Amino acid sequence: MQLPIYMDYHATTPIDPRVLAAMTPYFTEVFGNPASRSHSFGWKASEAVERARQQVASLINSEPSEIYFTSGATESDNLAIKGVVLNQVARNAGRDGHIITTAIEHKAILESCKRAEAQGFEVTVLPVDRFGMVDPVAVERAITPRTVLVSVIAASNEVGTIEPLAEIGRITRARGILLHTDAAQAVGKVSVDVAAMNIDLLSLTAHKMYGPKGVGAIYIRGERPGDVVAPIADGGGQEGGVRSGTLNVAGIVGLGETCRINQIEMAAEGARLAALRDKLKQAILSGVGDVVVNGHQTNRLPNNMSISFANLDAETLLLSLNDIALSSGSACLSGSIKASHVIEALGVDERYALCTIRFGLGRFTTEEEVDYVARRMVEAVASLRELVPTSAR
Repeated sequence: MQLPIYMDYHATTPIDPRVLAAMTPYFTEVFGNPASRSHSFGWKASEAVERARQQVASLINSEPSEIYFTSGATESDNLAIKGVVLNQVARNAGRDGHIITTAIEHKAILESCKRAEAQGFEVTVLPVDRFGMVDPVAVERAITPRTVLVSVIAASNEVGTIEPLAEIGRITRARGILLHTDAAQAVGKVSVDVAAMNIDLLSLTAHKMYGPKGVGAIYIRGERPGDVVAPIADGGGQEGGVRSGTLNVAGIVGLGETCRINQIEMAAEGARLAALRDKLKQAILSGVGDVVVNGHQTNRLPNNMSISFANLDAETLLLSLNDIALSSGSACLSGSIKASHVIEALGVDERYALCTIRFGLGRFTTEEEVDYVARRMVEAVASLRELVPTSAR
């Protein structure tokens, strides 16, 4: 075992050596522009892109023609929300539209919805329960004759809860409303089937599943993407006019390869990580009292655990664990510690919320590392709590 230990796999993942090997020739040997149709350099690059398109489509059960490459999930999220808004404005010559989303979405969704509001759209932000789950009944009740889009995250990047997309999809499809999901954390970790779940748009990214940074994709249902979204970047018309710009061939090859590997290994890897996560949770809970485990206890990502520790603050705890890479569920804003919007949405008591730690296990996490992290966490919490005055506990 080598220090420091990485347990922040939700933030990003190391590239799998098999993915890097697949990408390497496309930096120096097969370097052509796939839009170059008159010579073999372009043909070979184009063939690689189309192969990757098939690999991505296979992982989420879509048609290859419904996959469009982007720079990552943030761009795909922006394209989904803003593209639908622009398309709606163009069709209706106005801004009379309504979007439904949830309180635990990634900022790429929430900020894009704010932009839609500034353009005259109404946005309904639905609450979640204490496990981070949105109620499909609440989605149905929020729908109005003006609703054009529902956007619900597939799995929370903070607390790991997997949302009931299939139930929501049945509702939106029956009402003729588009369903988008930010699936950056879910794809490659758990099964995501766009056909079975009635998903119309889906965002994903390579670097959350052992691929390269700077490349992702958006799934847009159907053969006519222009009927669903308007482009937010104009140019040479690449990717069916959905996303102009010279394609990142090496990155796209990496995305395709990581999708291929995950489709084969996802089930076994998920079972291994869930067992390691449960071992870590049991070791921490047996050694530390006065804690809250966040998120749904069973319907959750296999590699995620979020724990809030009473009467401490996350930044101090993380500083005492400088040999472990972890993520805090809080952010430092204007010199004061504030719980994240996701933890606030779950209604976690402030006594716990300000010290929320997210544990993200991954492909290269070992049992030895889990044992070490558990021991260090128990020691650090006990040491810091000794410094807290009894009156403040």
